Amino acid sequence: MNELTPVNILLAFDKFKHAMSAHEACHSAHEALQRSHPKWHIRETPLSDGGEGFCKILTQAAKGKLLQTTVTGPLGKPIQAHFGLVQGKHIPINLKNCFGIEASETLGIIEMAQASGLMHVPGAQKKPYQATSRGTGELLLQAAEAGAQALLLGIGGSASNDLGLGALEAVGLQVNYEDTKQLPISPQNWDRITSINSALLKQLPPLFIACDVNNPLLGPEGATRIYGPQKGIQSETDVTFFETHLGNLAHMLCKTFEQDCSIITEAGSGAAGGIACGLRIAYQATILPGFVLIAQWLDLEKAVAWADIILTGEGRFDSSSLQGKGPGSIIKMALKHNKPVEVFAGCIDEASTAQLPEQIKLHCISSDEKDMQAAINQSQRNLNHCVTKRFQAG
Repeated sequence: MNELTPVNILLAFDKFKHAMSAHEACHSAHEALQRSHPKWHIRETPLSDGGEGFCKILTQAAKGKLLQTTVTGPLGKPIQAHFGLVQGKHIPINLKNCFGIEASETLGIIEMAQASGLMHVPGAQKKPYQATSRGTGELLLQAAEAGAQALLLGIGGSASNDLGLGALEAVGLQVNYEDTKQLPISPQNWDRITSINSALLKQLPPLFIACDVNNPLLGPEGATRIYGPQKGIQSETDVTFFETHLGNLAHMLCKTFEQDCSIITEAGSGAAGGIACGLRIAYQATILPGFVLIAQWLDLEKAVAWADIILTGEGRFDSSSLQGKGPGSIIKMALKHNKPVEVFAGCIDEASTAQLPEQIKLHCISSDEKDMQAAINQSQRNLNHCVTKRFQAG
């Protein structure tokens, strides 16, 4: 590449799970490129599909403000989290109309991972019977109380498998137990619930959920069997417990809120431990495709058209990356505009990515994939080094 001719570079990284955020990945690549090619025009556009980084990415892009607060973490202890508030005038008009807000009104942006995410639960401390989504409900309530006329919740990376009952408890849902003693609505107490009481449930503004997961609540492709293992649900006894009680409680919720039980089988109802199902039943929440929303919010199509080269990536690049996730969607946009893409990832499944066109170049940033923890700890340095080596001047 001729340094005399400025080049437009789009950095559109997703998070490297457990290693670095999308923002950190973009910054690391930017630093490497700027050092070697100071005349290049570089634009950072961090990605999210509703999980970690969702709130910060959308709020900052729309010139909003992040509010820090304390909420209940997934294991019941107080943790620090944030939510965003953005004005309608800074939201793309098609999305603003979708949310039903005026230019002068406010959208609250909440990220489930902030309050109820696996990132708050070290591997050895996974306790699926105690894990709760209560903090997510607290964020929803706080955003509403801060004046939001509509709420957008990004779900992903959750530690809980509780149907969103913890979140609903935070906004006033109550249950009756067989021995009348009040207990937290967590899985460890589910087998004692006899009925659900919505009399004290607080009103919330219209609620929208950003989600790219199509799993139903129950069954072989449901929340428990597909995502339960990463949350500590390991044995067949555990699976049976959660499957049985999730089904019973979902039907109980439907009866309480006079909703058709078909919601339970809808695509996406199993997202984030079933919170999508619980919020659909209680608040008639609307599910929106996460990456499509992000793409429209950030005007990614225009950014891809502007770029001469696109750099993207995530922790693991495999067949799932090409099925609606950020880097895969960026690749599809790039191919549409005939733009080259450089993918940088912690590890790459060569078998599932072998059929990619020539203009898509893959780079593994980890020098030794056998030492996973070392690769995670050095991820920013490894990405910086890999980008520097790929684009070194001269």
